[in-house]
Amino acid sequence: MAGTTAPTSWPPDVWTMADFHRHLGDVPPERIRMIPLPGTATVEDAVKSESGGRMVCELIDGTLVEKTMGFMESRVAIAVAYLIESYLDHNPLGIVAGPDGMLRIFPDQVRIPDVSFVRWEQFPGGKLTSEPAPAIAPDLAVEILSKGNTPAEMDRKLRDYFAAGVRLVWYIDPATRSARAYTAADQHTEIDEQGALSGGDLLPGFELPLAELLARAERRGVAGDAGATA
Repeated sequence: MAGTTAPTSWPPDVWTMADFHRHLGDVPPERIRMIPLPGTATVEDAVKSESGGRMVCELIDGTLVEKTMGFMESRVAIAVAYLIESYLDHNPLGIVAGPDGMLRIFPDQVRIPDVSFVRWEQFPGGKLTSEPAPAIAPDLAVEILSKGNTPAEMDRKLRDYFAAGVRLVWYIDPATRSARAYTAADQHTEIDEQGALSGGDLLPGFELPLAELLARAERRGVAGDAGATA
């Protein structure tokens, strides 16, 4: 289940707008929603942000922050989700969700990994919930890096994930054709295009060759490949 909320007093009464901006990870101002006023938004506001064809928003310390994802990044996320789903067909350990699957990892914080995997035992009774933003931290969170992401934003997100109980985080960068696999906020493995992401103990036997993943996303030379291994 999700962890407990991090800040005990929010926001500090001596903060300026610059302090607040840094706290959010230096995300571009155009991604920060002003209504509801920053610091006052709720989980319900985050859920409503998906309506009307608007950009989906994460909730960070009472502030709605729009997610950013380009077409290529979305393609890679779809390919990752497909390959994990194919693995789960033969290894029914949990479920996989895509880039609009909201998860309330803290009581006042909603994160939306580009791909998430949650084991069945996290759901009460082992059944899928109908809640739009369940109070669950994913076992695996996958983020496909895009030009709109800032290093500070992704560092903050990484720390939030592990504080909430996430066990494995993959950061995949299509631009550099590389990835990082994190088992803790300060422990990661660098993976180049010839390497593979591993499910480890979380997804036993699952291997995701980065070159095959990117080729599948680009629809180049994948007709005869076996995809990820189980």
